[in-house]
Amino acid sequence: VAEKVGVSKTTVSRILNGNYAHTTEETRKRVLEAIEELDYRPNALAKGLKSMRTNVIGIVLSNLKNPFWTSVLEGVEDACRAAGYNLMICNSDEDPGLEEQYVKQFQTRQVDGIVMNPTVRNAGLYKKLADTKYPLVVVNRKIPGLETHHVVVDNVKGAYIAVDHLLKNGRKKVAVFSYLNPYVSTWKERLDGYRSAMLANGYSEDDFRIVEADQQTGKMKEAALRFLREHPDTDAIFSTNNMITLETIEAVKQLNFKIPDHIAIIGYDETVWSKHLDPPLTIIRQPGYEMGQIAVQTLIRTIQAKRKPKPQTVVLEPELIVRKSCGTVTDSQAIC
Repeated sequence: VAEKVGVSKTTVSRILNGNYAHTTEETRKRVLEAIEELDYRPNALAKGLKSMRTNVIGIVLSNLKNPFWTSVLEGVEDACRAAGYNLMICNSDEDPGLEEQYVKQFQTRQVDGIVMNPTVRNAGLYKKLADTKYPLVVVNRKIPGLETHHVVVDNVKGAYIAVDHLLKNGRKKVAVFSYLNPYVSTWKERLDGYRSAMLANGYSEDDFRIVEADQQTGKMKEAALRFLREHPDTDAIFSTNNMITLETIEAVKQLNFKIPDHIAIIGYDETVWSKHLDPPLTIIRQPGYEMGQIAVQTLIRTIQAKRKPKPQTVVLEPELIVRKSCGTVTDSQAIC
């Protein structure tokens, strides 16, 4: 480009980087025309080596089968695009070994920072990232004691408003279905929200109906079938995850229970199919798009800051979206 226009490489470089202070309007126009004519594209690798940045962000998710992450990724991608960053995506599938492998690969490829929904089973890895001040933002799940940025949702509140809604609308035998995983804060907090709502509505611990199962496909359906056969008087279920919700609905229908006549259901996470189920599903909506967007914006600020900002935890608000699956108690009552 410089040879074609008859200017220095420095002049072309300045114009490519939007620095027009030392060039005339005519020179700028000729350089931009030459760039278009030659279809010139800057060497991103060489540029990254010079600036010590690659303008690439990595994201490690724990389970891409969960449609919740679609909305998170939309927020991540839009924020990356707006800031001029590219994105690399990896799925650990809840495997701590894979998670560690992906993080090390990202570092080898010199990505500028990482957004992570962690397995929460690599304490040494997380601590090393934090101690070396590697740009990291943790989303959705909390890593206890780790000095880094977190973007999460108030899961206790989300569960509370779901269960409180069921109880306030006449349901008395409310169960909660959750995955059995001692490392994941989200499910623990949703169980805490269930307990709090039950106690606040005058129930005791003896009234708790907590069903937990492994995260493997089909395990929750087996647990749901077993529980509902043993407790057929259950009149409401709060599901703490949309994958759990699907297996729960399968179990309920297999037992020929009608939703919401026999059992009301509230799920967690809005999906494209929630409102198309029969009956349409009442859910607790997590602001997934906002979570992804804020995570990337926080990460980029950290990457670009001369002095690393103090770690912050952003807590987003859940929202109850009411549809017919939570049912009615009597004909005189409206759909909750």
